[in-house]
Amino acid sequence: GEGGGGGDVNCIMLFLVGGPSHIDTWDPKPEAPPEVRGPFQPAATRVPGMQISEIFPRMAQRADKFSLIRSVYHTATAVHDTGHQMMQTGRLFTGGIEHPHVGCALGYVKGARGEMPPHVLVPKPIGRTGGNLPHGHSAGYLGRQHDPFILNADPAVPNFQVPDLLPPDYISSIRADRRQRMRDAVDGAIASFEASPAARQLDGSFALAYRLMSSPRARSAFDLAQEPPAVRDRYGRTRFGQSCLLARRLIERGVRFVTVNMFETVFDEVTWDIHGSRPFTDIAQMSREVVPNFDQGYTALIDDLVDRGLYSNTIVTAMGEFGRTPKINPAGGRDHHPGAWTILMGGGPIQGGRVVGETDELGYRPKARPVTPGEVAATLYRGLGLDPHRELPGPQNRPIPMVDYGVQAIRELF
Repeated sequence: GEGGGGGDVNCIMLFLVGGPSHIDTWDPKPEAPPEVRGPFQPAATRVPGMQISEIFPRMAQRADKFSLIRSVYHTATAVHDTGHQMMQTGRLFTGGIEHPHVGCALGYVKGARGEMPPHVLVPKPIGRTGGNLPHGHSAGYLGRQHDPFILNADPAVPNFQVPDLLPPDYISSIRADRRQRMRDAVDGAIASFEASPAARQLDGSFALAYRLMSSPRARSAFDLAQEPPAVRDRYGRTRFGQSCLLARRLIERGVRFVTVNMFETVFDEVTWDIHGSRPFTDIAQMSREVVPNFDQGYTALIDDLVDRGLYSNTIVTAMGEFGRTPKINPAGGRDHHPGAWTILMGGGPIQGGRVVGETDELGYRPKARPVTPGEVAATLYRGLGLDPHRELPGPQNRPIPMVDYGVQAIRELF
């Protein structure tokens, strides 16, 4: 029906760093020529008329739980960083103004529940992806105290320990100190730091880090050893799988928004960035490594949220920063293509089993219902029960709406 999220809605954003190929994943083009349609067949799903690539068998069984938005596009430069910004904030950073991540804006408006931070980012922030631009995971002009709490550790390593939960800035300043002097160092740092001009803004981060460090409840939220081995296996013992499980634990314990970055970089690692030649990967390797990892982690997360009664108030969205060129290049890969791509959304007030928008025969551009990154952000805000045009205090306290006036949520999803 109409109306916003109602109630208190959470969100998990799975960020598919590198930009999945829409044609090889969720917008197959079986009628297109071979150099466009690629090596995979379309497969039926539980939803009549909704086909996705055969390489996602688990997703096909759960297609009633999520919707596909097949007509997302942007017109900015075809580099990773701009897409990261736009998809996580709804805006392109211009004139030195960094806009806040959706999760940071939510935390700013609604605050923390208990001792858990409102927005946690796992496992690590997006690193170098070719440009030298911000990636959109910060609170931007809202100030550092509204940045996400960043785990900065790989939860899939066998001896994963909850790290000393301090923002990275302070870790580096006190890393010289031995572990047992950590707390003294923090106290000392706080004392000397309070005298500095930046202190007022960062007070919040210190208090939060200190509270988290000394809160058994907060620390236990990050403790995956408390999960039965069978549950950990169901998500997949990968960095992404265990990050999805961690996201569920955090939401369950009061975190409002969790961002999971599937990769930290697009170089020298098998990712969605399938240009075809080194330091990148090709379509076949993606289908063997990246796709099963996603299919398993994403569907385990949905099943687990449903089983625990959390899916009805937790939006799960999975998105990359752009699509890939429809025509396969000479190296056997596909290049950057912000002209059209598919993202996934379900949970909370977002209806599953729907397909929004459509691309042309070759998957080059939207043919019906084009969707901008701003509309994606507006949809998340509305689903979270916030007015997407609510004004936030920008630089010099100039009011800036969360998304541009006139940009609306995707009503077909509600």
